[in-house]
Amino acid sequence: MGSVIPIKKINSSYQDLKTLVKPRLSKVEEFIEKKLKSNVALIEKMAEHHLSSGGKRLRAMLTLGSAKLSGYELGDRDINLAACVELIHSATLLHDDVIDGSNLRRGISTTNSIWGNQSSILLGDYLLSRCFEIMVEDGDLEILKLLSSTSAKIAQGEVLQLQHKGEADLTEETYLKIIDLKTASLFSASTRVGACLSGSSEKERNILEFYGKNLGLAFQIADDALDYNSEEKMFGKKIGKDFYEGKTTLPIIILFQRSNFNERQELLEIFKKDKRNKDDFDKALKLIKKYSVIKETFKRAEYFVNVSRDAISVFNDTEEKRILQNLTNFSLNRKF
Repeated sequence: MGSVIPIKKINSSYQDLKTLVKPRLSKVEEFIEKKLKSNVALIEKMAEHHLSSGGKRLRAMLTLGSAKLSGYELGDRDINLAACVELIHSATLLHDDVIDGSNLRRGISTTNSIWGNQSSILLGDYLLSRCFEIMVEDGDLEILKLLSSTSAKIAQGEVLQLQHKGEADLTEETYLKIIDLKTASLFSASTRVGACLSGSSEKERNILEFYGKNLGLAFQIADDALDYNSEEKMFGKKIGKDFYEGKTTLPIIILFQRSNFNERQELLEIFKKDKRNKDDFDKALKLIKKYSVIKETFKRAEYFVNVSRDAISVFNDTEEKRILQNLTNFSLNRKF
């Protein structure tokens, strides 16, 4: 296992946001539970297992926080649509676990490892169908178009990543396109939905969407760095998971850029394998340390953090603005 580089103490922004939206977030959980009621007992059992596995609910919280920042006060649309965003995320995780053949998520057995791939895929489809019901019931065509197109983007990102599986020489441009589709698109949709609810101007909607996009990019880059840098007991994820699955993320891209010719050839051969082993991983970690790759990866993520933070500086100074700006650092400093 690679050494853990020291990073800043985790700031309190995640907990601050959770506290800010806590009453609404509790209602989101209640609404999700209500929406996932089914006459098929196995659906309820699988959904309860999947949704109780300790997720951060960050995307739902971003919808609630953005709505609050934008001045939304009346009704429960923020609750309903925050639930919708969270269900889209949960559905993608179910599908991801099948694609990746994952047995654990956040230290808990995945749905597919217990009930099989077929049931897990169908549960993901069930969650998405409930999302579309929520969107139709809400009745806002802009939000319907936004969230449905976001679901399509996430699927495209998954396919693009599969298309480039095993390519150690993946370009940074392609990598950023993949994480923009797979991760940042739902972050940006979450924050734009919040602005839409309050009837904000197009300018404010675009600003919050831009904030969410760059926050999502920073979040995913940091996530990819942690895969080569964290401890399983802290991160809730098997270290080297991306490496063993043949996914080329930013640490490997930077490593390939900095390596000498022989090292690059070795990386190409390692990633061409059907399966990579611990010796392969140890070689990669040794090179990652040699070229200070993790430090450079976090520097790239920090760029998106700064862009995201600056984006919402135009809003009036409020507690909501302070928390959302500080949240950008959480994407770098988190260890879970």
